[in-house]
Amino acid sequence: MTPGLPVKFLHTADWQLGKTFGFEANDDGRDPAAALAQARFEAVATIARLAVEHGVAAVLVAGDVFEKPGLSDDSLRRAFLAMAAYDGPWVLLPGNHDAALAESVWTRAARMGIVPANVVLALEPGVFELADTGLAVLAAPLTQRHVHDDLSAAFDGWETPAGLLRIGLAHGSVSGILPEQADSPNPIAPDRAARARLDYLALGDWHGTRQIDARTWYSGTPEPDRFKANDPGNVLLVELDAPGALPRVTPLRVARHRWQERREQVDGSADVERLAGTLRALDAGDVVRLAVEGMTDFATAEALRQAIDDARARAHVLEADLGGLRLDPTEADLAAMQVDGALAEVVADLHGLQDDPDQAAVAREALRQLFNVLRRTEGAAR
Repeated sequence: MTPGLPVKFLHTADWQLGKTFGFEANDDGRDPAAALAQARFEAVATIARLAVEHGVAAVLVAGDVFEKPGLSDDSLRRAFLAMAAYDGPWVLLPGNHDAALAESVWTRAARMGIVPANVVLALEPGVFELADTGLAVLAAPLTQRHVHDDLSAAFDGWETPAGLLRIGLAHGSVSGILPEQADSPNPIAPDRAARARLDYLALGDWHGTRQIDARTWYSGTPEPDRFKANDPGNVLLVELDAPGALPRVTPLRVARHRWQERREQVDGSADVERLAGTLRALDAGDVVRLAVEGMTDFATAEALRQAIDDARARAHVLEADLGGLRLDPTEADLAAMQVDGALAEVVADLHGLQDDPDQAAVAREALRQLFNVLRRTEGAAR
């Protein structure tokens, strides 16, 4: 039997180290954007621990290790230090965000002398035989941000030693399968694994975990970075018994944060209570974008606002858009606030302005503030 068989390895991609986020710091001094950036480095450390835990032969990273060429020196050092717990081979492939240009993040790291001996930088296309692992990695690095040719086509003609597993490593969009809004236009043939006689094709660029065929997978990013429900936050444990055998692929959860985008219809107190229950379940791992639409009375709207404020204090990030919520004061609301005469006419006018897309937000806020003023006035009178 070839040394190293059967083989286990980890497939990961799209670390995007150095990525920045647009969330503002909170009044209490918390900086959610900085914490999200830090979580990406912590995800790499988690991958290293998983590699040790599962006794894998190698970790293959299918592109976009770094978010941009202009990464700081400190971030470069942190990236390689995060890998330290696993001393087996790491193969890092340049993607569209960190392409292997003549002057790149990779050449800087080499000049700084910070690339560990067990880290293989696949900066040129070719076959990388990993000693004593049973793996021959066929790598198709991007040497420019965007290409229009299928760089993985070269795999078809590359020979590898008999008995070694043929593992493809590429970064791009599988033609005809991924949606047009995939990050990179760099095409990859959907049947590349079969054409190139690959035992497994490890892909990067799509940020969610996705199987293309029995031998072809996207691992997705190990730490989510956007509001897409495409199963991000994993690395893949791949097991192969021998050349030609089908791989066994197991997603392993890595992510610290859960990104979710919700659109909720609220048309009364029952809907608000249901939504409040959902919001109460949020914690420091949640990054949420919430849009609320519907119609409700003053008191119910205030209960909703309170539930959102409470949840915002618990969640890592909660962005709430109430632009689609229409305030509809009930007769009881108006009677309780003793709204009559000219004030009643103002309330009626503001109520009607909510039908005007250009005036709705101002009218809704004016109604809300008017309600609060009247409520405070009534409380003081009592």
